[in-house]
Formats: sequence, structure tokens, C-alpha cells
Amino acid sequence: MTQDPLLTGLAALAVEPPEALLDRIAARWIRVPVPIGELSVAYTDQGVAYVHEGDGFTRAFRERFGRPLLPAARPPAGLVPALRTGRLSGLRLDLRGLSPFQRSVLEATRDIPRGEVRPYAWIAARIGRPKAVRAVGTALGHNPVPLLIPCHRVIRSDGAAGEYVFGPAAKERLLVAEGVDLERLRALAGERVFYLASDTTGVVCFPTCHNARRITAAHRHGFRSLSQARAAGYRPCRTCRPAAEDVPA
Repeated sequence: MTQDPLLTGLAALAVEPPEALLDRIAARWIRVPVPIGELSVAYTDQGVAYVHEGDGFTRAFRERFGRPLLPAARPPAGLVPALRTGRLSGLRLDLRGLSPFQRSVLEATRDIPRGEVRPYAWIAARIGRPKAVRAVGTALGHNPVPLLIPCHRVIRSDGAAGEYVFGPAAKERLLVAEGVDLERLRALAGERVFYLASDTTGVVCFPTCHNARRITAAHRHGFRSLSQARAAGYRPCRTCRPAAEDVPA
């Protein structure tokens, strides 16, 4: 890793700078194992700021955050399990520098449970910007802390996994590892089924919702749109909360 000029200047001081000062000026970084390999993670005094794969980590971090990097002796407490599960359990994130729109997209994404997926349109509807589906995709593509904010759980309305910061193949591996049945989603999408309803509960859900997975075949009904399900007398699930704007193209 190339030495940063700012760190070189600090090293030349006659007195060693205090750790608190260093942590306000620089960020720490470490390599950690994850389900898709190994990632570089940078964190500041405010929390985890950047998760990156491959070469160019230092340059990309400096361009994005304007801070030099110092190697860390060990990862922050809770980082490794959080990367594996997506559950932060008190681990802080440093999301300074994001626009209000980007923050709202990432906050909505954090609500998607492990083993479930939502379409990009669901995020747009949740943040009150139903027409901003493309902008939602762009915001997720610039998620600085993938895995910690599980943008891999957002897929296309047609059932395809879609793009991902670490590549579509990594996205699919993560989803399958979490228990998402991608083949079933694709099969349903091929039949133009994007919502599943139960005639015993009167509720309509996204197919990966844990409530939908409990519907037996004899009581399961598929719908292309939420409006169709409503017209048939079904109400939206209060858990996965499908919205009227989630209708696939």
C-alpha cells in the first residue's frame, strides 16, 4: 500500500500524535473473510465507512472520503458476524457524505429480512418516491457498506437478480446462501406471478415473505399485480408490505 503524504507528515512529528487525533484524521482498515471471499473494510471513529473488494481499495477510499488509511490490528467488535449475517447488533456505520435520498434508500434496504428479497420499486415506494426506481438502483450501486446494508436483497421486478457492486454472480451466491429460492422466483416470474395470496388468511405477500412460504399449494393463489389481488379481495401483508407501485412492467 502506497504511503499517504499526510501520514508521512504525521510520522515526522517530534511527538507521536495521540490516537484520538489520528482517528479524526485517518481511517483504519483491515481485510476480513466473508461468504463471497475476502473484503477490505475501512472504519472511522464514527463507524464502518467502506466495504470494498479487489485492488484499488486505498485509492477508491481516498477519492471518496478524502482520508488516509492506517492498518488495524483487529476488526471492530461485531464486524465479522455482521458481514456474515447482515445484522449489525450495535455495530455503527459512518454514512456521512451521503445525500438525504441515498440515506433514505439505504435505510429502507436495511428493513429487508435475511432470506427475503424486494423489488427496486418497493424501495422507491417505501421512501415516497415511486417514480424514482432508476435512481434507487443508482443509490444502491453506490452503497458504501454492502453486506452490512444488504443491497443484494433488492432485485428486479421480473425476478432477475440484477446488478450488484460485487457482480451478479456474488449477489446470487449470497441470496442462495440466505435461503432465497431464485429458481422458484424466476419460474413464478415466467408465469407473470409476482405476488402470492392465501385464501385462508386473505393476505397477499411477496413470494419470499415468510408468511407466503407457509401457504400450502391448495390455498395459494398467484397474481401479477397488487391491484389484481386487491380486486380479488386480498389485503396487503403487514409484514412484507407490498405497495401499489410495486407492479412489474
